[in-house]
Amino acid sequence: RPTTDRIKETLFNILASKGYGEGETVLDLFGGTGALGIEALSRGAEKAIFIDNDPESVKLIRQNLLNIKAPSESYEVYNVDFAFALNAGGLENEILKKIDGFGVLAKDGILMIEHSRSVEFSTGNFIEDRRVCGNTVLSFLSYPKEVGHNE
Repeated sequence: RPTTDRIKETLFNILASKGYGEGETVLDLFGGTGALGIEALSRGAEKAIFIDNDPESVKLIRQNLLNIKAPSESYEVYNVDFAFALNAGGLENEILKKIDGFGVLAKDGILMIEHSRSVEFSTGNFIEDRRVCGNTVLSFLSYPKEVGHNE
């Protein structure tokens, strides 16, 4: 479902507070219009990768990227099912298993899943920070920080 402007603003404020923003690579796994990935680019992300299985959505994403004059090297758009993009899958639980199993998320990366309050899923190896915005929940998942390293 489309992300509302209020949720999008909240999402990017939370990401900024966690130290994410400029120079990142973003995966917009259910691209739709491309709004989240495009917003990330406008806020300094180095690259956005858009995945959607609907050819009309892919056309819309490409058109929106042209409309904002995004440099072609700053994005990739794929018309494939998310499961194919991750090498097979299901929804929240399956996505998390695949992302963890295939090493898609950088060890210092963050995964955000926007979902309804009624949706529950296992976080597996990830730690979760949940933010409730009405009936929408933003779940931020990351790997636990390694203890004992001096950095």
